[in-house]
Amino acid sequence: MSENREQSDVQHIGRERQLSAPAPWYRRRWVLWTSLLLLLVLAVIVFAVIHRNEAKAAAAKRALAAVKPTVTTTVATATKGSIGVYLDAIGTVTPVYTASIMAQASGVLNSVHYNEGQFVKKGDALIDIDPRPYQAQLMQAEGALEHDSNVLAQARMDLDRYRTAWARNGIQKQLLDDQEKIVLQDQGTVKNDQGTVNYDQVQLSYCHITAPIAGQVGLRLVDPGNVVQADGTTVLVVITQMQPTTVIFTMAEDSLGQVQARMRKLHTLPVEAWDRAQTTKIASGKLFTINNQIDTTTGTVKLRALFDNKKGALFPNQFVNTRLLVNTLDGVTLVPTASVQHNGTVAFLYLIANGVASVRNITTGVADGGMTAVQGINPGEVVATSSFDKLQAGSKIVVSKQAAPANPAESNTP
Repeated sequence: MSENREQSDVQHIGRERQLSAPAPWYRRRWVLWTSLLLLLVLAVIVFAVIHRNEAKAAAAKRALAAVKPTVTTTVATATKGSIGVYLDAIGTVTPVYTASIMAQASGVLNSVHYNEGQFVKKGDALIDIDPRPYQAQLMQAEGALEHDSNVLAQARMDLDRYRTAWARNGIQKQLLDDQEKIVLQDQGTVKNDQGTVNYDQVQLSYCHITAPIAGQVGLRLVDPGNVVQADGTTVLVVITQMQPTTVIFTMAEDSLGQVQARMRKLHTLPVEAWDRAQTTKIASGKLFTINNQIDTTTGTVKLRALFDNKKGALFPNQFVNTRLLVNTLDGVTLVPTASVQHNGTVAFLYLIANGVASVRNITTGVADGGMTAVQGINPGEVVATSSFDKLQAGSKIVVSKQAAPANPAESNTP
């Protein structure tokens, strides 16, 4: 029995070794190739699915692109008309006259007759300075004049007597000659006295200050009781003429010939004054004069425009934008400036015909008052003025009855 058991154990051990031994090489290679084949088939399937999805997406995109959207837009019709050519510049309102009044007589300021901001006429009373010292000086001068005038009169009486006596040979010729010279001396004294009187009268007049021009008075700079000095540096009052007024602006010297030619032909050119934002016209005037020299540091020349300023819209030293009309173009095609679009340096319009949009390249010219002169379209053609972010060539159009937006969309590439 023990021998049979040993044989049985030996057989059992042999079977276990046989089972734990590695598989043959041909069996391992078959498993490897099978795995690679499965991976290849899976990759082909995945690639086919992705390619089919991309093809469907591209086809859907092409189909969507082929369908032109319907766009609602406002439109305008190109017209034939005239447009002005303007030179724009920045100007400063400069009054025709500005008077800074200083004291010409010394003394105590008695009264101020004006109110701040008051409009005064030429000759209106402004300020009074204590006149008593100057009145006393004038009285002294007038007394000296009166005395010397009587001395002169007495000398002339004596001269008449001497002439009568000389005619009768009653006196010597020397006495007559001396009296004639005395009369001349007294005449000189009287003339000197008269000059003193006139001077003192002028000095007295300086105590009563009146408006030298018509205009608006500024803020009060002195008060009653202040002591002022003649020929001082203290300004007592400033008067600025408001109507009419002028605007001084500059222009490039290259435009000088064009402006001078129009001035010789028309004698004057219209000038407009606009606010800082160039949205509101303040006043209309005319070119008054051109300066007589060019500023060599800037290559510009100054011009002065005259405005009646009846409404007082222009204020001294105010900055304004000026527009000088130098020419008028007649018979040009005009479209709203809002309809003109740009693609780089190329300008174009969206034309609307039979309810469909198309793109037309144009050449732009002068722009003014929301209109632009263009070449490349004909009067009567209809152009789009809004919805440029949606418009494209071939778009179906629905015309809106609403007005075009104030700030239309920026240019769109066709």
